[in-house]
This record gives sequence, C-alpha cells and structure tokens, in this order.
Amino acid sequence: MDRRAELSEFLRTRRARLTPEDVGLPRYGRQRRVPGLRREELAQLAGVSVAYYTRLEQGNGRNVSAEVLDAIARALRLTDAEHAHLTHLARPAGHKKKASPARQQVRGALRQLLDTVDTVPAYVTGRRADILAWNRTASALFGDWAELAAQERNWARLIFLRPDYRELFVDWGSKAADVVSYLRMDAGCHPDDPKLSALVGELSVKSEEFRRLWATHDVKEKGHGTKQIRHPLVGELTLSYETLRLPDDAEQSLVIYHAEPGSASAEALRLLASWGTDAAHAGTSAER
Repeated sequence: MDRRAELSEFLRTRRARLTPEDVGLPRYGRQRRVPGLRREELAQLAGVSVAYYTRLEQGNGRNVSAEVLDAIARALRLTDAEHAHLTHLARPAGHKKKASPARQQVRGALRQLLDTVDTVPAYVTGRRADILAWNRTASALFGDWAELAAQERNWARLIFLRPDYRELFVDWGSKAADVVSYLRMDAGCHPDDPKLSALVGELSVKSEEFRRLWATHDVKEKGHGTKQIRHPLVGELTLSYETLRLPDDAEQSLVIYHAEPGSASAEALRLLASWGTDAAHAGTSAER
C-alpha cells in the first residue's frame, strides 16, 4: 500500500468531518467548496503554516516532528487510535517493528487456557483479523472454524463473504465497521504486507460494503463492548466481550465473550457450551 496516499487520504477525511462551529471558528460566507474545515483553518488551529500542513496532507510527512503531529491530532480531535495511526503513517522510520513470522503461532499454554475456559466463547486473533485458535464454545456460537481452510479463518472474509455471518450478527453493520477499522490500523503499521494487500484487494472486488467502509479511513483498536448474536439454535443473545492484548506478542489478542449472570443470554450460552462439549465428545468417539 502507498503510505503517502494513505496519509493524504486519512488527513483529508478527518478534516472533512469537522466544521468551523465544531472547533469554535467563525463561518465566513454561505458557500464552501469543500466539506469540513479548510486547510488554512486546520493549520491555524494546529499552529503551523498553511504551506507546511498542505505538504503533510499531500503525503509528505518526512521530518515532521512528534510535537507537530500532536498539535494536528488535537486540532482534528483524533481519538488515541487515530493519533497512533497518524503517527505510523507520517513517521514510519521511528516506528519500525520487527518482521512478523510467515506463520502466526499461538503458544501451547494459551491453547490450554482456551480449553480451560470452555464455558464461555474465547478465541485468539492475530494480524489481518486472522482467527488463530478457539475453544469449543466459540465453535458452538460462531460456527465450526475447524472445517474451514486456514485462509478462510479470517473475520473480514467471514463478515463480508459469508451470508450466514450477516444473519448471525443482529447489527451486522457495526461488526463490519469494526473489522474494517481494525484492518486499517493494521495497514498503517504494516503497509508493505503482501497478504494484507491481497486481502484488501479481494474484498474490494467482491464486496461493495467493504469498499465503502474502506474508503472512510476510519481506524479503531480492538477493545470491549456488547454484541447481539442471532443464533439458529438458541435465538438471540446479548453478550459482552473483552479484548486482551498479549503482553509477549502485541499482534495477538485474546477475545472472550460472556453474558450477564442470571440472564436469558447466560442460559442460552450455557446450552451452547454444553452442546459444544457434547459435539466434541461425539467427534472423539467417532475417531476411535
């Protein structure tokens, strides 16, 4: 991916979402040729020259200081995730990461932990929203990922290319936006990743919704929240989730879903956990 083009589009889209009223500036004239703040207005807020900001928005982030990026981030009212993304795009030399291994590995002890907490759905994600490991209850809730080829165990492919996942998430649009925002963060950190470029290219060809969301340049870190699941066996569940980034590998995260104790969703989750265990036992017996 072209980092300069990414930087240019990111700044332009962040500027377009603000109005003079949003940042306490007077609005001059009735007609504005472009949506959002003008470049000169943004430069004024950030305390830099218009020429300097224009060069930056044109993708020339060479030698830009952290202090200037901080000022621009404040002027654009960027979130922490957006601020980090801007820094990755504008100052790649200062934020190089060690090369990722060709194949993402999950520690054996972490796989054992997933099996231990099999009363709730839990899985590990890695680069490009790949699903690397999971427990039986996750399979019962989201589908049997073991039946898929490794390449297909990817949240972006599941969400945008599988009709059953469109039905699984009650608010499919929110889940889709979350996945794309995470991929944008990943692209900012690893713009030269050929597998990520291939994934984005494939999804852009096959999914109009993905193309639209990708063009927004929205970024978001994986965190916590609530999702409503429409399961074909137990009906609708309201589940909270927590994303725990692994301390020894920041590119992998453990995601755990849970329900409010005593709720209908908790009972439905208990049934799914039991079903997942029974299915695993049946599979083991069949192999003998």
